[in-house]
Amino acid sequence: MSVRDLHVDPERGFSGGETQVLALATHLRDHGHDVLVAAHPGGPLAARLAERGIATTPLECRFGHDPRAGWALRMAARRFRADVVHHHTARALSLAPYVPRDLVQVVTRRMDYAPRGAGPYVRWLYGRMDAVIAISRAARDALAERGIDADRVTIVPSGVAVETFAGLERAAARAALGVDQDAPVVAIVASLHERKGHAVLLDALARLARSGGAPLCLAAGTGPEGDALQDRAQRRGIAGRVRWLGQVADVRPVLAAADVVAMPSLAEGLGVAAIEAMAAGRPVVASAVGGLPELIADGEHGLLVPPADAAALAAALARCLGDPALRARLGASGRLRAEAFSTLAMARGTASVYERALAARRRGPRPGTTE
Repeated sequence: MSVRDLHVDPERGFSGGETQVLALATHLRDHGHDVLVAAHPGGPLAARLAERGIATTPLECRFGHDPRAGWALRMAARRFRADVVHHHTARALSLAPYVPRDLVQVVTRRMDYAPRGAGPYVRWLYGRMDAVIAISRAARDALAERGIDADRVTIVPSGVAVETFAGLERAAARAALGVDQDAPVVAIVASLHERKGHAVLLDALARLARSGGAPLCLAAGTGPEGDALQDRAQRRGIAGRVRWLGQVADVRPVLAAADVVAMPSLAEGLGVAAIEAMAAGRPVVASAVGGLPELIADGEHGLLVPPADAAALAAALARCLGDPALRARLGASGRLRAEAFSTLAMARGTASVYERALAARRRGPRPGTTE
């Protein structure tokens, strides 16, 4: 019997979480699931789903617990005759009380910090779920801080279509981007939010500039910190060494053009951008925060530095940029490591969670709940 899954992601923007929803919905649809995604109307996620022929239903959630959005989701679930309703963001999860209780509900937690809100309410909200997915041990541990039983949480790491990142052509990518073939290049692919650590990277680049070795930085992504970051680069005297690329539909040319990929996050559930860089064979210099140490073994798959430490980040970047053999070794090892984080593995793990939750429902209500 085909599973009918309704995925809920009403966010207006498009970042790592939406990348995962797009990949998961595509894979499940292609492998026999009936898939519907509740997404912000006219948003980038809805547009990309439409390009792949995946059905969507409009869900405009003005704020967490928006009752109008909640009732819209409830009606969409009934019309679609959903078996599983899968919440992919905190905003989506806030609408869970509106979902009919006879439907299986699943939530994925992607953040490495505890859910916000009053403890009893958070526990009640997660307690309504038939299954909880965390993308890393760090994300699972953050849930435990709020009293959510770790035994109820299944770890299903984020996935990347690793095969699509193989054999990227460096020279062609640099030519297309107008980057000198011999220039040292650092790339960062991340939304322009404070937690992604762009400010730390700019400070590290300024340190390298003072020592006469500032690389060119390609920064792909958009977000609320954009103007402040450009001002910071200007004040640090490195505005000419940073190219703000904005939202990039295909990150592969950016990665192909890079010598090193930086991920100076202050918080990170796992790190899709790091997996993509590793799949592309590019060495990653990342913060030892959240799920990143689960992905990267320091000195084996990349280099790890303390978070918010511009001096350590600058030293690691200089080390990597100055040592072609190290870059080649880390890139090759990282590529092999990335194969464990494929879209296929992520989708299979998620489908297995659905199957177990549906089977448990057939046996009766989960202990501690009422129908």
